[in-house]
Amino acid sequence: MQLEQPSRGATSTWSGTVPSAVDARVLGLIVVTAALAASINVPYGGLPMAAAAFVVLASSGVALHLLGERKLRRITDELVEKWVAAGGQVDDVTRSSNGMRTEWRVHTPDGEIVIGGIALVPIARLAVEWQGIGDTMAASEAEADIDRLAESLYREIFEIGDATQQT
Repeated sequence: MQLEQPSRGATSTWSGTVPSAVDARVLGLIVVTAALAASINVPYGGLPMAAAAFVVLASSGVALHLLGERKLRRITDELVEKWVAAGGQVDDVTRSSNGMRTEWRVHTPDGEIVIGGIALVPIARLAVEWQGIGDTMAASEAEADIDRLAESLYREIFEIGDATQQT
């Protein structure tokens, strides 16, 4: 099946926008970790060294989270766009969070698809869950092979899922 060709006559009501998911809990964890790591410098370099270490660690952590969130949001957007172009019906995409994971819920008539993961660039992971079954992979791997990923998920969710629900 070519993903570019619609397989069903369904129309999508999705607005085409995946909401931003900058997570305050992850940012809080970054700030606390940076403060703890910087506090080690107090006995050796004094408060100025600890403050400088905190600024460097906290700003680096925030930047890595923003880059990770951007990468996951871009993957989510590409997956949903490819599914809609192939004829999958997507009603809406909303942001949610579970634990320390950043997630988006893709609302379809057949149920919700949860796409998300850990939004820190060096360890960014993508997780896709549908009807209680999930799969996880490195975000960079998913981004590099987005066409194959979108096609296999489309078959699993929209084609096979529709066939099993109709029987």
